[in-house]
Amino acid sequence: MFNPILFLWVLLLANSSVFANEFLDSLEFRHGIAFYHDLKYPADFKHFDYVNPHAPKGGTWVESTQTNFNSLAPSGRYGTTAPGAYWLTHDRLLERAGDESSAFYGRLADALAVTPNRRTIVFRIHPLARWDDGMRITSNDVAFSIAFRKSDLEGQIFYAFIERVEEIDDRHVALHLRERLAPGDIITLQWTPILPAHYWSKHDPTKVTMQIPIGSGPYRIRSVKQGRYVEYERVKNYWGRDIPAVRGRYNFDVLRYEVYRDATVVREALRKGLIDAWTEEDFRYWHNAYNTPAVEKGWLKKTRRNYGMEVGIRRIITFNLRKFKFTDRRVRQALTLALNFEWWNQTLQFGYGARAHSYWQDTELAAVGLPSEDEMVFLAEYRDQLPTELFTQPFRFSKVNTQAKHRANMEKARKLLDEAGWTIRNGKLRSKDNEHFEIEFISQNSEDKRLLLPYFKQLAQLGITAKIRLMESSQYINRLRKFEFDAMVQDSTLIMPPILELKAFFHTESAITPLSRNPGGISHPVVDVLVEKAILAETMQDVVAACRALDRVLLWEYFQLPLDSVAQPRTVFWDKFGRPDFEPKIWPPFPDGWWYDPEKAARIKMGNLQQ
Repeated sequence: MFNPILFLWVLLLANSSVFANEFLDSLEFRHGIAFYHDLKYPADFKHFDYVNPHAPKGGTWVESTQTNFNSLAPSGRYGTTAPGAYWLTHDRLLERAGDESSAFYGRLADALAVTPNRRTIVFRIHPLARWDDGMRITSNDVAFSIAFRKSDLEGQIFYAFIERVEEIDDRHVALHLRERLAPGDIITLQWTPILPAHYWSKHDPTKVTMQIPIGSGPYRIRSVKQGRYVEYERVKNYWGRDIPAVRGRYNFDVLRYEVYRDATVVREALRKGLIDAWTEEDFRYWHNAYNTPAVEKGWLKKTRRNYGMEVGIRRIITFNLRKFKFTDRRVRQALTLALNFEWWNQTLQFGYGARAHSYWQDTELAAVGLPSEDEMVFLAEYRDQLPTELFTQPFRFSKVNTQAKHRANMEKARKLLDEAGWTIRNGKLRSKDNEHFEIEFISQNSEDKRLLLPYFKQLAQLGITAKIRLMESSQYINRLRKFEFDAMVQDSTLIMPPILELKAFFHTESAITPLSRNPGGISHPVVDVLVEKAILAETMQDVVAACRALDRVLLWEYFQLPLDSVAQPRTVFWDKFGRPDFEPKIWPPFPDGWWYDPEKAARIKMGNLQQ
């Protein structure tokens, strides 16, 4: 019997299939995408230049983690996910090249296409892509993953650029965007692990669980003990092992993360050979903690690695600009002048630190000299809203290498405070309303106390009383959430290119968002404009100009007090591994580009037995 409803449904399905095919045929699919420059690698490339495609598989890599995890779920909303759980066990649509500034190549997606108006990007899923249970990875998995990420507040911010997701067919998924495609959009997608919809639709991905989920990546979880360790084994039949963006990587048979809550214990574990490597961030220990026979014999090595992905300021003092006492630029400049960085660096860091004179130090985005013509295109119309010095003087923090220079800085600071209405009475700096100038730093890191105490002594010379309050994580987070603090020491590193994070760090939107990367509340109309200009820039020339202009405004407004800049990671490791001959400057494959060398390992083992 003729069924008109069924007939209509079949007809609509056929028509939609025709339209989908016509749409796909109109697109130009490519193996990768780059911004501001051409792709370095051609469509038929076999592997990245900075890996060893013939690296042997085998061996174990053990490293420490301070992440006291309690869950294997993809959401950290109610628990803490185990380190590596989704970076190692799940694939992403794209892989970022480590030797190009902003190029991305297919991984889970073997190709992508962007519509002429740049408002839609279509990914084509690799035909071999499979989950660990053998099921094909489809466009539905991509749609599910993005919907899941957008289900919480943070995800709504980072994935706001996606208006809707369309599953064209099993292999093709279209992301329809609110605005033209920008580099930050691709960076976000590159960090997004694709989840199995058929698994998580039957489990709650936000619920704390230690049940091992299925994945699609080069590793799977072999064993785990909550808060103690998590161990991954290499998937021998990993579907993507021959993908150009993957070949030569993920060489260890076993990866193990051991939880150590205390860095002192980690260093001892390294010396005993219980872990294979440790990136030392405390200059004191880098200077004197590794003068051991193992280092002298070359078994335990100290090295500086490339890692240009993160740039900017390693540590920065952030003032709560919502507080009246920090609203005057002259006050903030005075607080900056009080810091004797050269003494601080030499005494506390053995001279290893370098002063950050830019928010993207040692990159082409850093402001140098006076504003260029390109920068003035962005700055000229806001001249009356910005400090005069921005247009007439290069910005540099004064180098205090003599007592005379320090005294001059302190005298200038006193003058600025006086101009701002703060004067010393009875040894205390007070406002016209007799309010005493006090600063309470909040912290959950005892190391901050050691770093700040010398600065407090300088502030005392200005009549300012400063103190630090150490607190547990929950109390600290609660104070930040409510904006109840005066100042804090913050990590201010940005991922290159910084387009994705500019709003999170500097825009008015983030200033009013609790627990954002802008806890100090930077909110300035010119900053907002420059952030938007940088995000929407379509050429590298405009990105550079907008970021340099933004750099100048942030520095000359003294919103924050930069300390030391990001430096090459300092890593100590047991020399039982092979490494590629070439290490890219932006994103080296560490440790996934290294491999186990049994001869080197045997030499170290034999040497230790003979001691």
